[in-house]
Amino acid sequence: MSTNPNISDKSSPVQPGGPVAFINDKPYAIEPGDTILKFVRRHLGNQLVPTLCDAPNLEPFGSCRVCSVDVALVQNGPAKTQASCHTPVIANSYIYTDSPRIKKLRKNIIELVLTDHPLDCLTCEVNNNCELQTVAARVGIRDVRYPEGKNHLDRKKDLSHPYMTSDFSKCINCFRCVRACDEVQGQLVLSMAGRGFDSHIVKGFENTFFESDCVSCGACAQACPTSAISDVFESKSVAVDKKVRTVCTYCGVGCNLEVAVVNDKVKSIQAPYSAEVNQGHTCLKGRFAFSFYDHPDRIRTPLIRRNGTLEPATWEEAYDFIAEKLVAIRAKHGPDAIAGISSARCTNEENYLMQKFIRAVIGTNNIDCCARVCHSPTALGMQRAFGTGAATNSIEDLKYTDCIMVIGANPTDAHPVTGAKLKQHAMSGKTTIVIDPRRTELARYATYHLPLRPGTNVALLNMMLYYIMTENLEDTAFIESRTEGYESLRDQILKLDLDEMEKVTGVDRELVRAAAIAYASAPNAMSFHGLGVTEHTQGSYTVMLISDLAMITGNIGRRGVGVNPLRGQNNVQGAADMGCQPHQGAGYLDAYDPEINKKYEAFYNVKIPLGKGYKIPEMFDASINGNLKALWLMGEDVVQTDPNTNKVIAAMENLELLVVQELFMTETARYATVILPGASFLEKSGTYTNGERRIQRVQKVVEPLPGTKSDGQIIVDIMNRMGYPQPDYDPNTMLEEISRIVPFFAGVRWNELGDNGKQWPVLPDGTDTEILHTETFKRGKGKFHHFDFKESKEIEKNGAEYPYIITTNRELEHYNAGTMTRRTRNVQILTEDTLMINPEDAARHFIEDGDMVCVTSPRGKVDIKAKITDEVRPGVLSTTFHFPEVMLNVITSDEHDTEAMCPEYKVVAVNIRKSKGKFKSVPKEAVVRAEEMD
Repeated sequence: MSTNPNISDKSSPVQPGGPVAFINDKPYAIEPGDTILKFVRRHLGNQLVPTLCDAPNLEPFGSCRVCSVDVALVQNGPAKTQASCHTPVIANSYIYTDSPRIKKLRKNIIELVLTDHPLDCLTCEVNNNCELQTVAARVGIRDVRYPEGKNHLDRKKDLSHPYMTSDFSKCINCFRCVRACDEVQGQLVLSMAGRGFDSHIVKGFENTFFESDCVSCGACAQACPTSAISDVFESKSVAVDKKVRTVCTYCGVGCNLEVAVVNDKVKSIQAPYSAEVNQGHTCLKGRFAFSFYDHPDRIRTPLIRRNGTLEPATWEEAYDFIAEKLVAIRAKHGPDAIAGISSARCTNEENYLMQKFIRAVIGTNNIDCCARVCHSPTALGMQRAFGTGAATNSIEDLKYTDCIMVIGANPTDAHPVTGAKLKQHAMSGKTTIVIDPRRTELARYATYHLPLRPGTNVALLNMMLYYIMTENLEDTAFIESRTEGYESLRDQILKLDLDEMEKVTGVDRELVRAAAIAYASAPNAMSFHGLGVTEHTQGSYTVMLISDLAMITGNIGRRGVGVNPLRGQNNVQGAADMGCQPHQGAGYLDAYDPEINKKYEAFYNVKIPLGKGYKIPEMFDASINGNLKALWLMGEDVVQTDPNTNKVIAAMENLELLVVQELFMTETARYATVILPGASFLEKSGTYTNGERRIQRVQKVVEPLPGTKSDGQIIVDIMNRMGYPQPDYDPNTMLEEISRIVPFFAGVRWNELGDNGKQWPVLPDGTDTEILHTETFKRGKGKFHHFDFKESKEIEKNGAEYPYIITTNRELEHYNAGTMTRRTRNVQILTEDTLMINPEDAARHFIEDGDMVCVTSPRGKVDIKAKITDEVRPGVLSTTFHFPEVMLNVITSDEHDTEAMCPEYKVVAVNIRKSKGKFKSVPKEAVVRAEEMD
């Protein structure tokens, strides 16, 4: 037996008495669960044993046998050849990685593979990054002794898809793409067909990529060791100038991205395997939907409205114009006549600067952000229950849980990477409870799907609490030692009228009972909730009841449990953390508390307002009634995304000054007095905080387009222009300032965040926190709350005339208003908004699939294409608002959560009929006339 002289040894202390095995006759310590390959790589690196079918995020498979090694039970004794990737290490065994027999075996395997592989390496997109090429060189291939194969070399390329490509003449049948599709995404699109030399990869039933059920995540392309599966951006090519690690700008998962750059332009994106958040995976938005950043539609110069027309201006002209207007309005009407709305798409540092500008420079608490219209009930509800309004656990805890409960969320579309992990949990047969009006993708795999009527979350969760109590499944030790208010809750819950609640929710009580027992009986249970919980008039109450469920069963404060909101936008957590809400300043400190106010005044060295500030819906009301004169919007398209569009437009039109920082001419920007061109996430640095409280570095990949500036620098410029000295935007110095005022950022330093960031609270010594409330709650004891179900006013007032309920959602390919994704190839995959309608309802109105449907509400009407599906139950409709051609929010209501003022997007009373023609949306008073015209 021999060793490889080219591989340097690495010291590996052997623990006295611990199990060891020998690699080329030298002893190394074994760890539990070690395979031979893992064992060798941990001690001697990745180069000693070559592989082709192995990948960092896939389970060991053993199909290529290139990783084979010789294993003997005694030194230089009889050896058996083993595939190292899936063979466990045997204590005291001898592993020989490069014996003559192993070298011959590996070379023979690679020669056979090359007989069926085109030898066009120099022109291949993965030249110098092809694992087959690397392994062939490693095993010493100089020629191929076997005749050339014919089966695969003549296979046609598949270029049908906007992003995905395949050239199966280069396939080596390693199964990595199949396993990535199965094990990572859980889509099961790819498989192997044929036998022997005719074995080949198929998509669906021999479909093209575009015809198949592929969700374009790109996991198969990244896993492929050759260029058999790739993408239009050639993301595996090494012909790049640099690669920069940053964080995705879309949803709250916070995927890490590795961005390749050529000539200061983004070439492609891959997902780093070392990322703790996404482990080499991302969705089609993160991987492919980046071309918006330099799209021709980007605004590249400030614009000022003169004589009714937006005209180009210099930055100096724009700043002078804005400062003059703001000073005049403040002098005439006071600082409370001015307001700002910050952005969850901007960095923590930019959001911090925005609230600082509004409070310290303008002198008002009129600051809010888009958390108001999505997860403000989560923050409020969890703060009241636990003392902290953020996720209690980490997505990593899915590895330790026995049961998941997903309420009001469709994570496979809205949070795809986390959604894939939740789907894998469900597909593995573990207990999965889905509470959702729609039969979502996750609901199809769920153990229990509770398809409740929209707006009845409180009723259903009260039923679950009832059954947990009556089945004696409470964790009494946890309740007694760590909570308060339980007896009051119990008294109220046991008075529940189950007949009425069953009727209200439309869910069989026995199904609710079974789900409640499953949740309460699981050793560890995690809950996840989304906008289907928060965007209701009883949204905050629902969050508190979810918290009740976690506390009554003791599912708080350890691995594999907790209450975990699925945050909507990439930095909605961070925007709230930074103080972008009227009642709480940076760090969630009470903005209306005189003692805390003194702390802010000392820190900012100016007078800080104590008066009550406007929330976003109140800003619109104040503008319409004449009390709000100026509004500054940073990256928010309120006209398209906020409810009751006609009211929002009226509010925009009634302002004296509307300043909009934007990338594109959005529906809101069309009403602006001044537009300031901001920079995309690829053009600036800072931090985002994802849904599990993870603060991660966003690093500038390319320079901002000429004429544009980072949003942080824009705010700094106007602060200085208005007399407040603020240094130029730099995330390093900004984080230092933030760490001195935000308690849970105390130990956050730019140069210490590393690749994977830190989860707050971060202690002054830099230690972060994966799990909250391990020993005590932030508020001391967790507090139980009880709330009775109450019907939405939208249904009470309008249900008779408008008998259907429409609930809004998000599709995988687009993101909210679709401002960015509509300027990428995603629009070739999903081209329009559609209306999900149950077959019974469609038949009742003589509507066929693809027909235009007229949807009316008390606010107006829209025309939208029908998609007939049993995903929604009779009486319930569902659609998106990705495309401005529809402007769905014309029909959504002005009802809000009673506590946090989050709009009730999820319960909108409407009526439908087959459209005879497409009409523009109209206000309420014109609906009758429109009906007559039709």
